[in-house]
Amino acid sequence: MKLLKVRVPHEVAASIRRLHPHLKKKVRFALETIARDPFSGKALKDDLQGLMSFRVSRFRIVYRIDARKDIEIVTIGPRRIIYKETLRLLKAN
Repeated sequence: MKLLKVRVPHEVAASIRRLHPHLKKKVRFALETIARDPFSGKALKDDLQGLMSFRVSRFRIVYRIDARKDIEIVTIGPRRIIYKETLRLLKAN
């Protein structure tokens, strides 16, 4: 099975490094799962349409699949704030 390329921006990588080691291991496993099957996450709706969300405990990995079939991680964070934060980031760009 071919793994797709996963691009993790520097800001997201820095936030992953600050996570608790147990959660960091879960995030790494989730990134491998997404690389194997990018459609394993949930498709988001409304203002976040075109993005996918993958659950990791109380955290979510928000990502998109680009035209070259690469996976770009947009944000990672706790579920309670991640969708508002993602929308804020998208509007800022």
